[in-house]
Amino acid sequence: MKIGELARRTGLAASRIRFYEEAGLLVVQRQANGYRDYPEQAVLLLELITGAQRAGFSLEEIRALLPPDMGQWQHDALIMMLQQKVADIEALQSRLAQSRAHLLALIEDIQARPEDIDCAANSRRVLDRVQRGELARPTLAAGDTALLRPDRRRRAGSS
Repeated sequence: MKIGELARRTGLAASRIRFYEEAGLLVVQRQANGYRDYPEQAVLLLELITGAQRAGFSLEEIRALLPPDMGQWQHDALIMMLQQKVADIEALQSRLAQSRAHLLALIEDIQARPEDIDCAANSRRVLDRVQRGELARPTLAAGDTALLRPDRRRRAGSS
């Protein structure tokens, strides 16, 4: 099938399909006139590539994941790579939760500004506390992602 048909069937731009070809993710045969001729399985392959990207896989990881022949999947290697990606996502969630908790602690301390000081003095007060370690970063238990959920309560006056 020609690139226009493949683009229509996958919803991808022809330039994106050519990009995947140049990246070595998609192999295409050329007709005598130089036109690309994509096999039927290119539709499935492009769906796998775009799905893997949405799941957070880099193009290099996808290249390592895809077998040279779609009928030659290596079950154990596939499971191992998918499990590693889940572990990477969980580690990122943990780091994000810690960063969020630290920022929330900073916000709370900034909002607790004594009435007799201005904003600049309050900023210095908070930074001094951070430097002295008085605003310790929270330690989260492994897998604790409760802090990743956004606070659904609205403050008065916010939209």
